[in-house]
Amino acid sequence: MSEILLVLTTLPDADSAAALGARLVEERLAACVNILAPCASVYRWQGRVETATEVPLLIKTSAARYAALETAILAEHPYELPEIVAVPVQRGLPGYLDWVSTETAPG
Repeated sequence: MSEILLVLTTLPDADSAAALGARLVEERLAACVNILAPCASVYRWQGRVETATEVPLLIKTSAARYAALETAILAEHPYELPEIVAVPVQRGLPGYLDWVSTETAPG
């Protein structure tokens, strides 16, 4: 089984989140993308405190596919500097982790 990652990003709206999620799964860069409910984000950007409504995505992928996944997110993401954070999955249901690995294998 390959190393599995949970990748987090946010998009400005549901349509862009759905489009990116579909692309990532169709291209086998992600086994699954959860599109969560919109949330309020507060952050500092270019010296000012900003607020925005964003749509979080939870992306399950393999470490082997991370570079291609990051490239795909950057290609479609409307933000100048998008959040892309990858967290290694330390434990999980073995069958599920195997499924993520299988679904993200280049085909």
